[in-house]
Amino acid sequence: MTADVVELLEAASLLVPAELATGNDLTVDDVWEHLAHDEWEVALGVLEGLGDIRRPALDAGFWEALAAAAEQLHLERSAAWCHWRCSEARHGVIRADLTLAPASESRRQTAFSGAGVLRPMWDIGHRSPTGVPALDIAWLWVESTPFLGPGERSSVRLAPLDPAQWRHLEPGQVITMHEGRDAGGTAVVLELRPPVPPPGTSA
Repeated sequence: MTADVVELLEAASLLVPAELATGNDLTVDDVWEHLAHDEWEVALGVLEGLGDIRRPALDAGFWEALAAAAEQLHLERSAAWCHWRCSEARHGVIRADLTLAPASESRRQTAFSGAGVLRPMWDIGHRSPTGVPALDIAWLWVESTPFLGPGERSSVRLAPLDPAQWRHLEPGQVITMHEGRDAGGTAVVLELRPPVPPPGTSA
């Protein structure tokens, strides 16, 4: 396992521009330093931080390598996050500010895991031939907390089942989350980012 993890982290490191640095001024050189001292989890964390830099955005291959390394290290949440980012690299990023309905107004009575396991339906403006809302499905990742409960608010990331259906969204647009027939929360779209072009292609 050790060799596999090191090879995966080294492969991811080679995809990061040398001048890229996190807000803590950590760079690829720090990754190599941690690998030299067998500090694999720390190296993984630094690479995840480098992957958060907007420009240049890192492609799906970078996140695939990190996800595989996290799986080798049995870091389940980190692996899930890297798989999520891999999907975003391929399909684009949708971020929103979500407020859940209070328990008194919703079927949800307990908090849910924010690690991309909830797959609610969303009213994003589509209508059926009869004029009723045609709901679209998207997985949900909560950014600021491991769990989100009734009445709580957080920024979230959405991974649509059919990304093409969501391309009309604009920042500031209000969309509604559904769990079953009733609305479970409302969200304001914060940010939309396009997919990351694969290496050797233009944006």
